[in-house]
Amino acid sequence: MDAAAALFASGHAADLILIVLAAEFVWLVSRGSKALDVALALGPAVFIVLALRAALTGAAWPLIALPLMLSFPVHIADLWRRGMLARTP
Repeated sequence: MDAAAALFASGHAADLILIVLAAEFVWLVSRGSKALDVALALGPAVFIVLALRAALTGAAWPLIALPLMLSFPVHIADLWRRGMLARTP
């Protein structure tokens, strides 16, 4: 197995993405963004990458499905916070 295949099969590729997302969180908060706003914006990506990591490492389907399922309400909360959802009168 070559190095790239091993990187993905071990889940370390997803770990690198999570590290980049964590660095982005720290950078945005240090630039004055509210931590909750940044967490809601990046949260869905974090959950999707966690599901990717589980899939790459051969985890059982509930461990893949759960983070995918959790990404949706966080995404909806972010859209609501940004005022991007249609409001009913």
